[in-house]
Amino acid sequence: MSGAVRIREHADDDWAQIWPFFDEIVADGETYAYPAGLTGERARRLWVTPPPDATFVAVDGDVVLGTARSGPNRPGRGAHVATASFMVAPAARGRGVGRALGEHVLGWARDQGFLAMQFNAVVETNTAAVALWQSLGMRVVGTVPQAFDHPEHGYVGLHVMHRFL
Repeated sequence: MSGAVRIREHADDDWAQIWPFFDEIVADGETYAYPAGLTGERARRLWVTPPPDATFVAVDGDVVLGTARSGPNRPGRGAHVATASFMVAPAARGRGVGRALGEHVLGWARDQGFLAMQFNAVVETNTAAVALWQSLGMRVVGTVPQAFDHPEHGYVGLHVMHRFL
């Protein structure tokens, strides 16, 4: 690996590299409320969704290091606010992949004409993610208490985070 992280739109053949770390992250049960036992195809349908949504990958050469998806937070009268989700392969953590994806998605959403970005469910014990999003201008606007069943900490809160674009 060269060490350079590049962000690009997701291509169909990227899923073969995304699925193993997607499955691992969901199985860990620390950051996503997706149901256990997802098949690769069902997970793909949840993550890679049609326009106006977009899915991105962070790559080093041909190696997928992480992925993000973004689009309208709500349909209709809520469609001017974007939302996004992110996953970084465990082997790629600490390389700035999450930051690169976050910066890219915020820029993409701004370019698409969204007025703000809202994250609906950032697990409060995921302190690295909370710190990253805060460093990118997001702020916690509320916390839903005991909304996430964490495998180690039990019921913990889910932060709603927001920033104007």
